[in-house]
Amino acid sequence: MPSVPLSVALVGGLHSDARRATVDRLLASVPGSVALHHDLSTAAGRGTVVRTVRDATGVLSTGETPLVNDCACCALREDLVPELERLADAGLTRLAVVELWDSVEPKAMAEVVAAAGLDLTGVVTAVDPALVLPYLGNGDDLADAGLAAAATDRRTIADTWARQLEYAPVLAVLDSPEADDEDRALLAQLHPTARRVAVPDGDLAAAVLAGFDVEAAAAAQHPACALLPQEADAAGVGTYVWRARRPFHPGRLYAALEDLTCAAARSRGRFWLADRPDTLLAWDAAGGALCVESAGPWLAALPDAAWEMVPPVRRAAAALDWDPELGDRCQHLVFTSPGLDREGLAELLGSCLLTDAEYAAGRTVWQRLASDFDTLLEV
Repeated sequence: MPSVPLSVALVGGLHSDARRATVDRLLASVPGSVALHHDLSTAAGRGTVVRTVRDATGVLSTGETPLVNDCACCALREDLVPELERLADAGLTRLAVVELWDSVEPKAMAEVVAAAGLDLTGVVTAVDPALVLPYLGNGDDLADAGLAAAATDRRTIADTWARQLEYAPVLAVLDSPEADDEDRALLAQLHPTARRVAVPDGDLAAAVLAGFDVEAAAAAQHPACALLPQEADAAGVGTYVWRARRPFHPGRLYAALEDLTCAAARSRGRFWLADRPDTLLAWDAAGGALCVESAGPWLAALPDAAWEMVPPVRRAAAALDWDPELGDRCQHLVFTSPGLDREGLAELLGSCLLTDAEYAAGRTVWQRLASDFDTLLEV
């Protein structure tokens, strides 16, 4: 019997019923396919992660692997690649479907699989459209829900779900009788470039065997060149894109953070503050909680010689929106939610920018402004 080259596909997402239905559909439609699943829920009680390998007929094998550094996700990484390499060497499996445990994010696992030299052909997030908004609005810690992947895991359900949803180029959408037009509009606006495949009737096999570019996927999520959603309005759901050039006043923006964070189910983007003009800041909000992080320097703040070390996609993104005075420095924030108040957001965001007089005072004065964001940025 000739050897079969192995393709690997990841299927993830917090919607466990949709995820299982997606995996079952793939096993039924792709001859020579198996599914691998690591159950991280056993980690706390047993100190091990349980691995199950199955095909369309049932369970083929089970095994356990010990925790690594008290981290269930680390154990998954250590055990997954050898299992996939074993399948590849045997030459009998056409497709290995890696069903990620609930809170495991596909980006990290995709990079692990690709770094091992395996042929990662697809990354899918399984979605029940009726659950998109409830999960996006859930600010509970994963640990409180029994979904933490390590003792140090401080993620929430909302921010984890948002990243799972927005990273995958393919969404396997469960045919849910409870979903309505608002649910479907929200899903479409949160990730408008995704290929949406219906479960169980869509052609999932073609979607997971189409190919996957790990570097391009990472670039699409990087704050400096992220492919953010565009303006949209459908079924009571809106996406508002707000842009400006001049910097935010750190004090006024800080005072407005709670109102801005709660103004939409999901908001993200990049921005800059007058007191730190060379730093590109990332905005990431879901479930009523905001994460602000430094994403490094703006390209305009780098010496010319350093540009050669910047990825081409980053340079291209900056060139498309370059300002003669400010370079790539900009405010680019996107808010998506049912019942979105565009006018209110525009007024509040505009009030946080430097005034004409403050802007004219120049950078020396700006950098003497109180650094209200030091606590958020852990400076």
